[in-house]
Amino acid sequence: MQNAAALVEGMKNGDFISLARVLTLVENEIEPYAEILRELDINSAVPVIGITGPPGAGKSTLVNAITSQLIDLGKRIAILAVDPTSPFNFGSLLGDRIRMSRHFNNPNVFIRSLATRGALGGISGKSIEMVDVLKSSGFDLILVETVGVGQSEVEIAGLADRTLVVLVPESGDEIQHIKSGLMEIAQAFVVNKADREGADTFANNLKQMVHQQVQEIPVFKTVADKNEGVTELCQWLTGPLLAGQERKVMLLAEKAFKIIQHYRMRDVDKKRLSTAIALALSEEEFNIYRFIDQWK
Repeated sequence: MQNAAALVEGMKNGDFISLARVLTLVENEIEPYAEILRELDINSAVPVIGITGPPGAGKSTLVNAITSQLIDLGKRIAILAVDPTSPFNFGSLLGDRIRMSRHFNNPNVFIRSLATRGALGGISGKSIEMVDVLKSSGFDLILVETVGVGQSEVEIAGLADRTLVVLVPESGDEIQHIKSGLMEIAQAFVVNKADREGADTFANNLKQMVHQQVQEIPVFKTVADKNEGVTELCQWLTGPLLAGQERKVMLLAEKAFKIIQHYRMRDVDKKRLSTAIALALSEEEFNIYRFIDQWK
């Protein structure tokens, strides 16, 4: 195993093997991961784009289309595809990596999947640390695709400089989620599959809602699998970041909270918890509240 300094130097020089090893060490908390994190020279100027939305909205197809356009512009892109954790084996389902396979052999694209590890909004403490590793590895832009589960999508606000919320014309119910708080963290909405019936009406309804905000939020229409509307979206993504000091403080506070939360909970392992509950259920007077006393 290479030492921490050699691994960090390797990933800074664009070596994907060193980068993959560092990410594995950090994700699984294998030493010298703690030393590596403290040695990172994190480039805060690298924009992190969070892409979230309900299942079936075409997030992975949109990420593919965005990536294709950006690499044509000579950009180096990192993609962190945060997959839903299987409740049975607690691992990543890896679906997004399969759908992004056409970029695997491109030397300017690095793709990594990460299981959510039970984080409902798709963002765990590990996600934040792994993005910081990517921000230290010479990329021009980082795309983070997360699982969309309603209001808990707001967790992406602690990670991304810009958050895209991807919806489809059939997402009428999502308007309620937007009113419930998603509007606070979205920097843009994307109505994907905009060639479907009702797309124009849905996009216009979104535009009317965002027009009422203090800072107007753009609404883009795309057909990602046909590469329609993606150029305009990429122009916005690569434009200057205008985040004020208040949002910067909010982002860092969310980031710190997630990292602290992770390390405070690190001794609570779901596999071990499931095994302990299976044993405890054999007791006639099993009580969940007495059971968790031993885990506090």
